[in-house]
Amino acid sequence: MKYNPDIHHRKSIRLKHYDYSQNGAYFVTICTQERACLFGEIINGKMVMNNAGRMVQNVWDGIESHYVGINTDAFIVMPNHFHGIIVIVGSGPRACPDVGDVQPQGVAPTLSFPDVVHRFKTMTTKQYADGVKTQGWRSFRIRFWQRNDHEHIIRHGEDMNRIRQYIINNPLQWESDNENPNNLVRAIRESPLQN
Repeated sequence: MKYNPDIHHRKSIRLKHYDYSQNGAYFVTICTQERACLFGEIINGKMVMNNAGRMVQNVWDGIESHYVGINTDAFIVMPNHFHGIIVIVGSGPRACPDVGDVQPQGVAPTLSFPDVVHRFKTMTTKQYADGVKTQGWRSFRIRFWQRNDHEHIIRHGEDMNRIRQYIINNPLQWESDNENPNNLVRAIRESPLQN
């Protein structure tokens, strides 16, 4: 299909003029396409991950060792989505103040928050597709993750603590979670009969 700016234009969800590569903490929520529950289930208020859920956690756990200047904080793998805090503490040229704007050879480029999210989604998509082929994991249509994600710039300690608590308590809120495909309140609200 030929590119049509009227139907193919996606509005950015990011703040205009904000430098997402600067040091700071960022909260992200990433959902599977069509809210497919691929990572396990909530039992008695606790997330019980299957092999695919453990794969997502392993990719998250490996971010710090693969990307200099990127730290991870609180996270939760849910049946059909993921919440996590990414902290940028500095990398690349910023770690080498004497070289100015020139990228030294052998030094990883500075990653922005969107770069980290993109790499996380790419690595988990690849590993999930491998699991579909080799371990019989449930297949997905067209794409594994939804194209957009929800993000929030964490501006102070109170905000960080509130988000950490939200992440920790997320499995307890599953019955009323907007991402839960079995949430009757959401289903009624999105029903064509309500419009």
